Parts: sequence; structure tokens; C-alpha cells
Amino acid sequence: MSLRLSTVILPVRPWHDGGRDQWERAERLGFHTAYTYDHLTWRTFRDGPWFGAVPTLTAAAAVTERLRLGTLVTSPNFRHPVTLAKDLMSLDDISGGRITLGIGAGGNGFDATALGQEEWSPRERADRFAEFVPLLDRLLTESAVTHRGTFYSAEEARNVPGCVQRPRLPFAVAATGPRGVKLAAKHGQAWVTAGDPKVFEGTPEQSLEALRGQVGKLEKALAEAGRESGSIERVLLTGFTPERGTMLESVDAFVDFAGRHRELGFTELVVHAPIPDSDFAADEAVFERIATEALAQLGA
Repeated sequence: MSLRLSTVILPVRPWHDGGRDQWERAERLGFHTAYTYDHLTWRTFRDGPWFGAVPTLTAAAAVTERLRLGTLVTSPNFRHPVTLAKDLMSLDDISGGRITLGIGAGGNGFDATALGQEEWSPRERADRFAEFVPLLDRLLTESAVTHRGTFYSAEEARNVPGCVQRPRLPFAVAATGPRGVKLAAKHGQAWVTAGDPKVFEGTPEQSLEALRGQVGKLEKALAEAGRESGSIERVLLTGFTPERGTMLESVDAFVDFAGRHRELGFTELVVHAPIPDSDFAADEAVFERIATEALAQLGA
């Protein structure tokens, strides 16, 4: 099975002080896609620079030509389907059809209360996500949409001329729970996981077993949705599994990690671009060697 290698660039560097260089480098190194997180801020980066995903991707689209671009992931925490659809249609136009929307239900981080709302319960997040994704699908495929839902409404919302990619730009749906996985099976062109938080501090074998179980849930949901197993990409956001501290230490270490996860059926691995003095610190030279040499060693 073929394997793609992508990267995620956290939006922590000013555009004219290293930010632009990272996106240009991602294209030069041959990554399939360069994603960014769509948060208002995130974890230990809360008190430092953090830039918006949509403007960042717009700028990245202007300085790259072949590299696919996307979010990993956008969530309903501070997004509304109507305004998000307009931004996505515009991004797809500016990039010449190179945008992928990574989308998830969101969590309890800073985004959850930044607009002054109370944190949503896990059930409400799932309920909102179940309404958000189908409505966004409609908004990006229909020229005019009216919808009156429990959480989101649209009144003659128009997105003309629509996406460059038809019928719309691809959705990469991040989900591990049963309802989210069903949404991925129905609306996704890709499914995304970062692994199982219960074994982030466990062993590599425990992580692989948990991922095997997640893949099994996806397969079941695809069958129930009447879709072929191979009709959806399987994306692993690395950097959270038990191997996070070792997999970027050498090309061989990464090749070993990638090979074991390819055997589970993953078609795309996403590695974080190094950030000094953070959980994503890594040797820049090794990172670049992984980008340019690892897939060849795998025969991918």
C-alpha cells in the first residue's frame, strides 16, 4: 500500500520572521500536504505568538504551487458553517484547488470558552458536530442553502461559484467515537486519528493495538455506509503516540515507525515541523532527511 508523508506547521512564527520559510520549505522537501492547527491558541503556546489558520493558509497558497494545504483540524468551537464555507471556497480558489479541510468535534481547550460560552459537554460536542459537518457539506456543494437546525441556521446562504475541486474540497474527518466515525464514513474523503489518549504513555504495542481497533471501527462504518474500504484515506497525526520521543531521532527510527503503521492501513503520516523548546523539538537536519529519504526506504 502506498504511503504519503505530510507535515503540520504550527502557526507560531511571524510570516516575515520564519513563517513563510517553513511553508516554502515544506514544498521544497516534497511533502504531500502541509497542514496547520485551526485554534485561537493551544496548550503551552497560549502566552506566545499564535496566528490565524485561514490567513496563514492564504499566504501559504500564494508562495507555493504544488503543495496541498489544509487544517488539522478545524472544529465548531469557534466556527460557524456559513462563514467557514465562504472562507474555504475562497481558499480553494486562491490555491488553485489545493485545500483539504481537516475537521473534528473540538475539545475542552482554550477555544472552548474564548467566545464567552460555557464548555460544551462531550455529548453536546458530538451533537453539534453531527449537524455541523452535513451542513458544511451542503454549503460547499449547493449554490444556495437554507437550514434551521438545533445549533446552526442558514438563510439563503450562497457560495458561488463553489469550490475549484468538485463537487467540493475534500473533508478529512478526525474521529474515534462511533458517531464521529460514521460521519467520516459518510462525508469524509479521509479519516484522521492521533491515536488513543489512553495509551499515549503506554507502549508502542499498546498503541498499535488501539489503532487497529480504530481502523476496525472505520471499516465497519464504511460497510454500513455502503462505501468501499479503499474509498477513504487514513491519516495518522503523529507526535502523540508512545514513539513521539524517538521516531524523529533518525531516518531509520522513522522508517520503522512508518512501516508498522502502514501495515495497519494508514495511507498518510503527518509529522510536526520542529519547534525548539517545545514538545515538538527535533533536529532540523534529521527532519529534512526524513522528508526526503524515508518513503524511498519504505518503497512507498
